[in-house]
Amino acid sequence: MLILRLYMVLVALLLVLSGGMYIFTRNRRYLKFAWQTVRFTVLLLLVFALLFVLERYVLVGWLAVL
Repeated sequence: MLILRLYMVLVALLLVLSGGMYIFTRNRRYLKFAWQTVRFTVLLLLVFALLFVLERYVLVGWLAVL
């Protein structure tokens, strides 16, 4: 979880910097980069959530069967 928190802090910093660069330069590639970062982060969080659910319910349920 520490790595996930560190990743979220870095993503937040990256989004703030990308937004600032867009405001400073009016270059739309910074907005595109920020949007790609948001999409990748959401995908990564969904994968972690799925792994958490698998660990929590599937593996614990399997141990109950044994």
